[in-house]
Amino acid sequence: MSEPASAASSASSPVDRDRLRALHAEEESRFVADRPRSAALAAEAADALLAGVPMPWMTRWPGAFPVFFETASGARFTDVDGREYVDLCLGDTGAMTGHALPAVTEAITERASTGITTMLPSTDAAWVAEELRRRFGLARWQMAMSATDANRFVLRFARHLTGRPKVAVMDWCYHGTVDETLAVLDGDKVVPRPGALGPQVDVALTTRVVPFNDLAALEAALAHGDVACLLMEPALTNIGIVLPEEGYLDEVRRLTREAGTLLVIDETHTLCAGPGGATRAWGLVPDILVVGKPIGGGVPAAAYGVSQEVADRLGPQMLSHDIDVAGVGGTLTGNALALAAVRRTLSVALREEDFAVAIPLAQRWADGVARGIAEHGLPWHVQRLGARAEYWFCPPPRDGAAAAAAVDEELEAFMHLWALNRGILLTPFHNMALFSPHHTEADVDLHTEVFGDAVAALLGR
Repeated sequence: MSEPASAASSASSPVDRDRLRALHAEEESRFVADRPRSAALAAEAADALLAGVPMPWMTRWPGAFPVFFETASGARFTDVDGREYVDLCLGDTGAMTGHALPAVTEAITERASTGITTMLPSTDAAWVAEELRRRFGLARWQMAMSATDANRFVLRFARHLTGRPKVAVMDWCYHGTVDETLAVLDGDKVVPRPGALGPQVDVALTTRVVPFNDLAALEAALAHGDVACLLMEPALTNIGIVLPEEGYLDEVRRLTREAGTLLVIDETHTLCAGPGGATRAWGLVPDILVVGKPIGGGVPAAAYGVSQEVADRLGPQMLSHDIDVAGVGGTLTGNALALAAVRRTLSVALREEDFAVAIPLAQRWADGVARGIAEHGLPWHVQRLGARAEYWFCPPPRDGAAAAAAVDEELEAFMHLWALNRGILLTPFHNMALFSPHHTEADVDLHTEVFGDAVAALLGR
């Protein structure tokens, strides 16, 4: 289950912060000089767009302003200044299939010409559900516009079915913009996650939080008897890759069953483990499963699946007169365009043969970074989960709090900007690279070289 490429050395080569800041300033100047068109578009956007971007997270990229892109195809994109990049972010998993797949483009075009949304089922709906059932093993499926929406829906289902008021999540988890999940531990208190805007209620009223890989804490949380469901990723990803310890997930399943708590697995990021995500790769048996981001090949789409038992218990409510005001679903949810995109995406991408290319590339990337770390004797490490890999400036964290404590924003900003200026885009929220079958060994080797040069520059070697 664990897939570390351990290269962390006990020897320490501390980074000189003055040198780091000087190098970052040089890279910032290079960034601005190389992208005059992006700079002009950013200035124009600042006049009409809040924070100068159409979505707040776009402010998190390295550089003085966002890079505006012109085209994206396969594993590359070109910005408005004509610069080409190897894309190791892939839309933070939304384009894990690779950009602009011809078959998906064709399906979208065909569907758009014959009607996009009618709030009626399309001929693709049953095929999509059958394919999701084949991949993940859950008996019944419905659609959502995003994994955030899907998570919101299933939390409602869980509270309704169990009559319990609270949900449990992992400390420093991420499940989209779901209020109940934007919670962390401060000692033994549940508090809003730092940065969460305007919590609607005290999260301690809605949520119990437990550290990842801590079975005793989970057992204690469930013992209160008020937890409707445990919503979790099988491996933490958004705070960085934190892998489950041997036997941990089996015990999570046992404890939730004994407590009468539904187990909800969010595979939105961990789909990188294979065609059926970690659920299929590791033999997990959730009551409910959520998946989103890449299943539409870039078109917004998500889905949630439930076991036969849960489906049977939900049946009366799903057919009730009031289902349209039940807090689940939405006018555009399950629209024909999204279903056409999902059907074609799952027909031509995210298959065994695709992961057979992408996963070895991720391992090659991890091995290259590990060599660079070892060469310079740094106490860093690199971790891999399927087609996803990333490096840390610390030994491997065991839980989300340890991962959060190890974040070095100043160092990350420099490493990302150095890579971007040399034609490589990493995921902005951490040091993550995601691979598709469209990447090549040459792409990986370029990153290995660029990473090594950055570290050498930092250490003055």
